[in-house]
Amino acid sequence: MAVDCDSRQIFLEGEIRLMSTVLAAVVTGLHEPTELREVQIPDPEETGVLARVEVATLCGTDVHHWLGELQQNAPGLPYIPGHETAAVVEEIRGERKDVLGQPLAEGDRIIANYPRCNHCYFCTIANQPQLCPNGYAYGHYPCGTYPFLLGGCAEMHYYPPGCDIVKIPPEVPSDLAASAACALRTVIHGFERLGGIEPHEKVLIQGAGPLGLYASALARDRGAGKVIVIGAPEPRLSVARDWGADATLNLDECSNPDDRKAWVLDQTNGLGPDVVIQCASGLANPEGLDLVRRGGRFLAIGVGGNQITLPSNLITVKGLQVSGVIGALGRHYWKALEFLRTRREQFDFSRLLTGVYTLDRVGDALSAMERFEEVKAVVLPHTSSNRE
Repeated sequence: MAVDCDSRQIFLEGEIRLMSTVLAAVVTGLHEPTELREVQIPDPEETGVLARVEVATLCGTDVHHWLGELQQNAPGLPYIPGHETAAVVEEIRGERKDVLGQPLAEGDRIIANYPRCNHCYFCTIANQPQLCPNGYAYGHYPCGTYPFLLGGCAEMHYYPPGCDIVKIPPEVPSDLAASAACALRTVIHGFERLGGIEPHEKVLIQGAGPLGLYASALARDRGAGKVIVIGAPEPRLSVARDWGADATLNLDECSNPDDRKAWVLDQTNGLGPDVVIQCASGLANPEGLDLVRRGGRFLAIGVGGNQITLPSNLITVKGLQVSGVIGALGRHYWKALEFLRTRREQFDFSRLLTGVYTLDRVGDALSAMERFEEVKAVVLPHTSSNRE
């Protein structure tokens, strides 16, 4: 494809357009409606990739950023929301390979993790590149700053050097692949840190959002003896049960922590669960740490929520193994797609995807997710309502 830094031939809606900008839904103020704006197409760096967004899905983190609840990682305004994106490669500057070492080509469907520097302590010594202090995440990077297109709620997305790119298998629809680019890959990473699950072990999932539902499916798939879920609202718990949860407790009907503890103990022979996976900010960590049995394992995935206070001896006296997870590596994205590909007969993953929105309604999608009316909103950038 011919490339010029001032204008490009871009395939949009089945036609070639000569353009230097694309449409994007832009957050200009926290907890305010998004605006439809023209955003500059970047001149790619060496090995940089420009891709046409097929589908973006929104998750709880997008809502937390929009509400201004993640001040330690506050977005710069204005920004393009969306960090779960399935896109089709349109242009590659030079040569680029995917996470398996295979060459990328125009027309490949892809997801990708976040860029990192590949030369700091976390990248080279600690082998924890997801903690790279020089890296950055998609979905809240200022769109007035190069490379501009780092959010999924736009007609195009830029993938810079330093990120891992994963090709989407033909069997996986783009909307589900997009959802794997945050929720599922984080759960995959969490289970890797958690270690194996034995057939006798009882697993409690706190939360019934995308993280909690994927975690319940993975716990069942990994052979847990019993999977129980605490969350809300009821339609989400119905998905959890259909995906193999043995018992669920509706938070809307059980707001008392003591009652929840009694229910959990009743489900686990009075011992407490062997594993607790915290997937919701609304259920404070002390509750999960209190519920897990002595010598058990606790995994924290959910973010956001209020400040918490821990009893000083809670972890030591109970002899707990406590892990926290943030971000993911290329292998977790690849494994997430493989889980969708190989388990599509066991789990109806499409039940996670609820309302469908165009770019001009991304603000509505964020509001609906804030009200828990959507599990995972789907954004389709290429429709006639976006660009007349």
